[in-house]
Amino acid sequence: MKAFTLLALGSLSLLPLGSQAVPLNDDFALEMELALVSDYRTRGISQTQNDPAVQAAMTLVHSSGLYLGAWSSNVDFGGGLKTRQELDYYAGWLWHASKAVSLDLGYLKYSYPRESQFNQSEVYGIFTAYGVQLGAYYSNDAPGIDSEQSTLYRYLGYETELPLGLGLRLRYGEMDFKDPRLVSASGQGEDRYHEWEARLTREVAGVLLGLSYIDTDLSKSQCTSNYGFDDLCSATWVASARKAF
Repeated sequence: MKAFTLLALGSLSLLPLGSQAVPLNDDFALEMELALVSDYRTRGISQTQNDPAVQAAMTLVHSSGLYLGAWSSNVDFGGGLKTRQELDYYAGWLWHASKAVSLDLGYLKYSYPRESQFNQSEVYGIFTAYGVQLGAYYSNDAPGIDSEQSTLYRYLGYETELPLGLGLRLRYGEMDFKDPRLVSASGQGEDRYHEWEARLTREVAGVLLGLSYIDTDLSKSQCTSNYGFDDLCSATWVASARKAF
């Protein structure tokens, strides 16, 4: 299944811990979130054949900064693949040096019912300082053509507030594979690609509305040869609505 081995790339870039958490006692709080998105894109690649997705997350947070949670979304990889769900489990520690400076370290396990060959795990670290974010995700068991391989995703982001209650988030990332997996029309293989996103958000009646512009530097031939379709990696607009409980 060469055309589909790179689809399981992971979804979480920064966990929204604590902002809407419901206190359970003096030490524990629970955060739940429901989201609707017009296209589930992770690291620039559509996981739903450019179709909408319903996503949900539940996170248990401890006063020490430790957290444990689960996240799920519908997926559609096409090509006769049976899985229709991504189910992720994560655990980590969020440390605040101040209100503007934090460090998030954790572990993610991605699972795909009925298509276990896509299952993988990652460790991650995210450093945030005054709106600037530096993040990295590493896996040593990512799906490969003949065997598991290692991958490294890293990104630079920036988040700020704009007038009229708008929020702005920018991200530029690089996905690096151990092997030259991205084959162009000329037959040349490359081992990395770049992706970027610009997102505007605004809260309306307790719902966070968002509009993102997402793109990658993958050509149509690279996208087709590795993902089976030529429109999963191209520029798109993604609308979203998120509600925390």
